[in-house]
Amino acid sequence: MRVLVTGGAGFIGGEICRRLAARGDDVVVLDSLAAHKEPPDYLPDSIELIVGDLGDEHAVHRAVEGVDAVCHQAARVGLGVDFDDVADYVADNDGGTANLLRALWRRSFTGRLVVASSMVVYGEGRYRCPEHGDVTAEPRRRSDLDEGRFEPLCPRCGADLAWATVGEDARLDPRNVYAATKVHTEHLSFLYGRESGSGVCALRYHNVYGPRMPRDTPYAGVASIFRSALESGTAPRVFEDGAQTRDFVHVSDVARANLLALESDWTGAANIASGEPHTVGDMARALAAAFPGAADPVVTGEYRLGDVRHVVASPDLAAETLGFRAETGFAEGMAAFAHDPLR
Repeated sequence: MRVLVTGGAGFIGGEICRRLAARGDDVVVLDSLAAHKEPPDYLPDSIELIVGDLGDEHAVHRAVEGVDAVCHQAARVGLGVDFDDVADYVADNDGGTANLLRALWRRSFTGRLVVASSMVVYGEGRYRCPEHGDVTAEPRRRSDLDEGRFEPLCPRCGADLAWATVGEDARLDPRNVYAATKVHTEHLSFLYGRESGSGVCALRYHNVYGPRMPRDTPYAGVASIFRSALESGTAPRVFEDGAQTRDFVHVSDVARANLLALESDWTGAANIASGEPHTVGDMARALAAAFPGAADPVVTGEYRLGDVRHVVASPDLAAETLGFRAETGFAEGMAAFAHDPLR
């Protein structure tokens, strides 16, 4: 099978490419290499690398020629610096996806399309009020965050809420620019599937970590930010009170989920998560424990307005439809990540 992987030189895309090549697939990568000084040495020699971004119509049309399946990983990720990034996010993520889909349409592509999405499409996760049951948490107010009140409250009675696992049928409620572009990426891709007959699967990644994760950029994930601090002899700075709950899933599991999705004929969106929730503070402490003599993480009380408090996935649909269950546990994965190569 000939598979196009957009963003295939990146953190997740590179792991997908290595696995595809290892099983004998013919792999073509479209990547701008914006995050690299030269083509990365971890891509197998058998891969055809096309240097260009999704805004380059010639490169995109060359990349889609003759492919049987597409794994769309290319995106600008993270919260960025501030809202001034909005045009870049929309151009790269919304516009880039649209250019890819148009190129596929022009060559009458009806093969498998697997799209990288994110847990950020949910906004805040799922919450339950003791009196009112499932409720939608309102966006947190700056005044509450300034005073250290981080937990969402019931919008009906003001009671404390308890988080619950989020299923794929939850309302989409993006609360930052990146999240909004991921919702649009999903919508455009499913529209393409309806119009073309292509089978489309969107994988909603939760907090991915592992080897070759980007470092030292405003778009890096929190795991890599903490790891970089520890390597420099600095205590990780944990925002809010460190009790934000997430699902940390290893990149090897995410890559395996993509291969399963490429092989499947199931269409829809699925959470890709470990099923093992932990707090951000747990992660900081686990990484610090792997650095002898490291300073304990510092809980700062700082916040980012676009962050959400608790997002924990239900992994059941991916298990049922794709046969996916994560294999790397939190303790094992974090111990390895403390010494994995970053880029």
